[in-house]
Amino acid sequence: MFSALSNPARSAIVHRLTQSPCFVGELVEHLELAQPLVSQHLKVLREAHLVQAVRQGRQSRYQLTDEHVTHLFLDALHHTQEHSETPPAFSR
Repeated sequence: MFSALSNPARSAIVHRLTQSPCFVGELVEHLELAQPLVSQHLKVLREAHLVQAVRQGRQSRYQLTDEHVTHLFLDALHHTQEHSETPPAFSR
C-alpha cells in the first residue's frame, strides 16, 4: 500500500478521493496531469486494492475501496504533518 502511495501523483489521487468519488476527467483537471498518466496511476492504485472503478454508463467513477483506506491514508497524512513544517505538495 505505501509503495503505491510513494508517488506524489498517486497520493494526490487518493487524497482527492477521500473527499468524494471522481471521474477520470475530474482527476485530470484537479491534478493538472495528462489523462493517460492519471489512468496509469489509477491502474497502480487498483492493483494495490486502494481504489476501485464503478461503471456509470460509458464512464467509470473511481472511489476508495473502503473506509479503512481513507482512515489509513488520512492518519498517515496527519502524522507526517505533525512532524513537518511544510504541507505535502498535493494539498490544495
